[in-house]
Amino acid sequence: MAAPYQILIMNQIAEVGLRRLPAERYNTGKTLDQPDAILLRSADLHSVPIPHSVKAIGRAGAGTNNIPVKDMSARGVPVFNAPGANANAVKELVLTGMLLAARNIAPALRFVDGLDMSAADLDKRVEDGKKNFAGSELAGQTLGVIGLGKIGCLVADAAIRLGMDVYGFDPEITVDAAWSLPSQVRKASSVNELLRVCDFVSVHVPLLPATRGLIGTSGLEQAKAGLVLLNFARDAVVDEAAVSAALENGKVRAYVSDFPSPPLHGKPGVVALPHLGASTREAEDNCAVMVADQLRDFLEHGTVRNAVNFPQADMPRESAYRLAIANANVPNMVGQMSATLGQAGLNIHNMLNKSRGDMAYTLVDVDSPVTDDVVAQLAKIEGVLSVRYLPLQPLESAVT
Repeated sequence: MAAPYQILIMNQIAEVGLRRLPAERYNTGKTLDQPDAILLRSADLHSVPIPHSVKAIGRAGAGTNNIPVKDMSARGVPVFNAPGANANAVKELVLTGMLLAARNIAPALRFVDGLDMSAADLDKRVEDGKKNFAGSELAGQTLGVIGLGKIGCLVADAAIRLGMDVYGFDPEITVDAAWSLPSQVRKASSVNELLRVCDFVSVHVPLLPATRGLIGTSGLEQAKAGLVLLNFARDAVVDEAAVSAALENGKVRAYVSDFPSPPLHGKPGVVALPHLGASTREAEDNCAVMVADQLRDFLEHGTVRNAVNFPQADMPRESAYRLAIANANVPNMVGQMSATLGQAGLNIHNMLNKSRGDMAYTLVDVDSPVTDDVVAQLAKIEGVLSVRYLPLQPLESAVT
């Protein structure tokens, strides 16, 4: 039986997820020198050397901006995340944010905290003060959702159930997301259109070069007066200086964010939470289970699901002898691999080749064992980034 896989744990990972990695085959710990994989949440991998033994990285959450994804791609290392595993937790917090803003809950709480509970006229002070916090109901209001992934779709559905009219914008919506999107959601043609027509706008996009400052001065200048802007995505998706100006001129009535910011701290109309989006027991469990299963399936079978830098690749095993090869997406790679295997007298039983941008990935099942020499020959092909030989082990390896 092969030596156990070494999994470096860099954050507190829910025990229910770690139990998906059986002790007979996996050794998990926080001080491993030559790990086969890294499992983390928010630890910053940009500032530490990543051992060359690492074959995969699993992020127990959605965002991967704490991981040097480009560098890992160049090494043929997939970076897995857990999209949708924390979606319900974020959806519920977005609804909380909408209600906080609509009913002026944050300033109302501060008002009550400042009351003298021993004052003889306490009841009068309460009655006189409450008029300053009169709010509005969500029913009949208009919500714009930017980004219609799992979270955006859940937010849209929940808002519709609360009686809101919902607009959505996502130029890169997936087929699965389109199927799960409620039919009542109206399609907007741009971010600025949502800002012009909606009372509330909630942002649900990853932080990429194209989305940095997505909500900025130009859009907010066109916004409907009294807009409530909600950001539970990433801080830099919204231009904070533009928000500050919009709060001062009345275009934005409230900015509800999951990311405390020095420039906006204490500013009237700002409700900042300490990054609570996925901070529920259920979300942490779901993320840990999802990413642990993905890591295990990759390490044992080469299967790729939910990698941010690799194509999806899932081929049922029809042989005990499998190769998993990551390579640059250039012509004749499959031909060279096939020729190398043929010259070694290996018959290809089944093959799957997928590509995503500059990255390609191939699973090959052959009918007989593969020698170290053949693996080395495959690795020498120009453009091949990594080669792994994955013979079935005695322990049942299907994820349960």
